[in-house]
Amino acid sequence: MISIVIPNYNGEKFLKDCLQSISIQSFKNFDVIIVDNASTDNSIDIIEKYKSILDICLIRNSENLGFAKAVNIGIKHSIKEYVFLLNNDVILKPNTLEEIYNSIRRDEKIFSVQSKMIQYYNNEKIDDAGDEYTILGWAYQTGNNRSSKLYIQSREIFSSCAGAAIYRKDILEKIGLFDENFFAYMEDVDIGYRARIYGYRNVYCPDAVCYHIGSATTGSKYNKFKIRLAARNNIYVPYKNMPLLQLIFNFPFLFIGFVIKWIFFSIKGYGKVYLNGIFEGLKTIHKIRRVKYKKGYTLNYFKIQWLLIKNTFKYIFEKIM
Repeated sequence: MISIVIPNYNGEKFLKDCLQSISIQSFKNFDVIIVDNASTDNSIDIIEKYKSILDICLIRNSENLGFAKAVNIGIKHSIKEYVFLLNNDVILKPNTLEEIYNSIRRDEKIFSVQSKMIQYYNNEKIDDAGDEYTILGWAYQTGNNRSSKLYIQSREIFSSCAGAAIYRKDILEKIGLFDENFFAYMEDVDIGYRARIYGYRNVYCPDAVCYHIGSATTGSKYNKFKIRLAARNNIYVPYKNMPLLQLIFNFPFLFIGFVIKWIFFSIKGYGKVYLNGIFEGLKTIHKIRRVKYKKGYTLNYFKIQWLLIKNTFKYIFEKIM
């Protein structure tokens, strides 16, 4: 029923623990597709060893194609009904796959379900309990650095973090796969946004628990590569998904959000890097294929607009609390 798709790039430090956690899942009806982005470490040796206990298909790319293209390759290769996208630095609890599978099967309108991601090095803190998106153009991880005892109820979220989330393959084929122009970062927000436009839902499952090391491939929470790409992709998301009138209405708020982010990263010494990412997004925006507006989706756009406003206040409240 499920293909677990794992993109990998030089993940030998954590890949073994990830695969070991998959091997002891209570849910057994799955295969594993690992898409390797030309790793130069011992990742391939580790994967080959686990082929004796897991049904693994290894796809080796000749270069680092990025997260989005790697997972798309895995999705296209899968013949299963669902795909579970998993970062190589995530360790699953034994019942995670079973819980997240049961959650997505509750409603055919559910496009994706995200697991409850706990910080690997501090199990008392949440890493991500569902991704949200604001009118300021910011995506944020609900519950980040809050107690792992919180967020125990299932709820609808704006989008699922693709580090540990399950997706319906038939809906992916309908709305399109991950946008490969993003390379990495924000591509999961984009696809969750797109699903909402089509009238589908994204859900958080608190019983599907996993532990996330975080930024294991890129090396740190804040670095030039990550900041530049995220800034660029923050231009792509609203441009791609908002109709012209909505984009015009939200422009002042988006501009304010970009300015605040620039100040934030300037304080951390990355102001120029952030601006370079913004300008790169503006220069390359012609590559982005916008979601075609359809009158039948008008109500969905209004629902999304309300969510963008509501999530802004939720974000402020969460930071204050």
